[in-house]
Amino acid sequence: MSKSRAEAAAGAPGILLRYLQEQNRPYSAQDVFGNLQREHGLGKAAVVKALEQLAQQGKIKEKMYGKQKIYFADQDQFALSDADLQGLDAKIVALTAKVQSLQQSCRHMEAELKELTSALTTPEMQKEIQELKKECAAYRERLKNIKAASNHVTPEEKEQVYRERQKYCKEWRKRKRMATELSDAILEGYPKSKKQFFEEVGIETDEDYNVKLPDP
Repeated sequence: MSKSRAEAAAGAPGILLRYLQEQNRPYSAQDVFGNLQREHGLGKAAVVKALEQLAQQGKIKEKMYGKQKIYFADQDQFALSDADLQGLDAKIVALTAKVQSLQQSCRHMEAELKELTSALTTPEMQKEIQELKKECAAYRERLKNIKAASNHVTPEEKEQVYRERQKYCKEWRKRKRMATELSDAILEGYPKSKKQFFEEVGIETDEDYNVKLPDP
C-alpha cells in the first residue's frame, strides 16, 4: 500500500463519520465508497473496515437490509432539548420578521423604480422646459400687445386671452413641479450639488432669467 493510500485509510473513520452525520441518511458500503472514492482516494476495503469499526464503537448504526448492511448516523445525537427547540423557534420568528421587512423594502423600492421609469428623462425634461419657455414668452408678448391695444379687443376676446393665460400658467406650474420632483429624485443619488448637476446637464431655470410665475 502506498504512503498516500495508507494515510487515506488511516483517516477513513473520521471522513466517513463526518459524511454520514452531514448527510444523515442510510448508505451501503458500496454507496459510501462510490461517493467518496474520487475525492478522498479511499479503497473499498478501507471503507468497509472503517464503517465496521465505527459501528463497533457505537459512533454509527448498522442494520441488515436484505443481503447487505446499511450504515447511518446515530440519531440520538440529533435530539434537541426543549430549550434548543425554543431557541430555534425564536430564531424562526426573528428571521420571519426580517424576511417580511425585506419584502416590504423591496416593494417600496419597486414602487419608486416604477415611478422614476415612468417619469421624464433628463433630455426629455430639458426639451419640455425649453418648449414651455418659448410658449410662455410668445404668450407674454401676445398678452402685452393685447393689453396695449385694449381699445381694439372685444370683451369676449379679452376673456379668451385671460382664460388661455390661466391655462398656460397652470400648465407652467404643473411642469415646473414635475421637473423639480424629477431633479430632486435624481439628486438623491447624485454625488455633487444641485447647481453642479444643472450646469453639467445644461438645465436653465426660471430663476436664471429672473422669471416668475404670474399670480393666479
